[in-house]
Amino acid sequence: MNHAPLSRRQMLARSGWIGCSLAASPLWTPLSLANAPWQGRLVVIILRGGMDGLDVVRPTGDPAFAALRPTLAKGDAPLDLDGYFALHPALKDLMPLWHREELGFVHAVSTPYRDKRSHFDGQDLLEAGTQDLGGAGRDGWLNRLMQHLPQIEAETAYGIGQGTLNLLAGTAPVANWTPEAALDLSPQVLRLAEQIMQSDPQMHAALIEAQMLSDGRPGAVSTKKGPAHIQVARFAADRLRGPARIAAFSLNGWDTHRAQARMLPRSLGQLSDVITTLKQDLGAAVWSQTAVVALTEFGRTARENGTGGTDHGTAGLMMMAGGAIRGGRVFGRWPGLGEQALYQERDLMPTDDVRAPVAWIMRGMTGLPISTLQDKVFPGLEMGADPKVVR
Repeated sequence: MNHAPLSRRQMLARSGWIGCSLAASPLWTPLSLANAPWQGRLVVIILRGGMDGLDVVRPTGDPAFAALRPTLAKGDAPLDLDGYFALHPALKDLMPLWHREELGFVHAVSTPYRDKRSHFDGQDLLEAGTQDLGGAGRDGWLNRLMQHLPQIEAETAYGIGQGTLNLLAGTAPVANWTPEAALDLSPQVLRLAEQIMQSDPQMHAALIEAQMLSDGRPGAVSTKKGPAHIQVARFAADRLRGPARIAAFSLNGWDTHRAQARMLPRSLGQLSDVITTLKQDLGAAVWSQTAVVALTEFGRTARENGTGGTDHGTAGLMMMAGGAIRGGRVFGRWPGLGEQALYQERDLMPTDDVRAPVAWIMRGMTGLPISTLQDKVFPGLEMGADPKVVR
């Protein structure tokens, strides 16, 4: 008997997992691809769970930073970027890209989503690319981009698993592939998660940590051919060396309510693995035409909490990599971390819409008019001045 595929929300609702559940856990890593007639390659990575941008690119030059994070600021020294910002040491393998100006960041950005700080709503709005949740659920911004490009064709489908990511949902054809995953979760763990996780974000973070440790790799899912995130990166690179021009996938496990000093490096190691694998497998010529964009649904609180973690916040960080990116800089308007500068006295203040730098990357890669990007791809967006993030 055939059944319509479940959406992520429906699957979780039927399973009894709500709130900080699989929306932020490392169980599924779908990949979608699409062909396009232009030469540039665009890779979009959704970092599910709310990555802590203040820990990833630390504003060590801000006098309020150390006081807000007395525990998280300890440990291995971060890697200086520009004398004001410093990179988390777990991303040390990406420093050569920074020095070659093939890695950059945009700080203090967010979607238009505010205040409720729900993973589901935040991810829905991030992938819809609309002004509010009333526009979410129709199609995704990456699919709308393809609807305005000529000669789009679907890639041949591979493997098993999830359907198209929400940001690729729409009328433009795409293909889906998911690496085979062998999950080893006991019934006892599942029952415990079902009973407790929905009301205890710290327990949810602990379960994620246990899953991350299950096969000794950062945030990886055990597979016969290596960690799922490496498989995804290699598969994407293989297709992008051919006719595919767009790839999108998710990396999960960024919800760091507790023990962030242990958990975040594993997720960052996974992200670093993906980017370095893409660069290696794409080869110099294709990498020079590639832009990788990593986005998350929201940032985290400026202050660390009492369990060595951070809670759901507002403004966060966008990462960019690739030979097509004009990196070596931390972009964005830094608002500061003083008490009066914080959003609702708790979060990094958003100073720009995260859709704007993405739209400028799209314009640089595809040549689409600003009006199309503002009115059709990201309805309601004001792109502002060109930050010149594309070579």
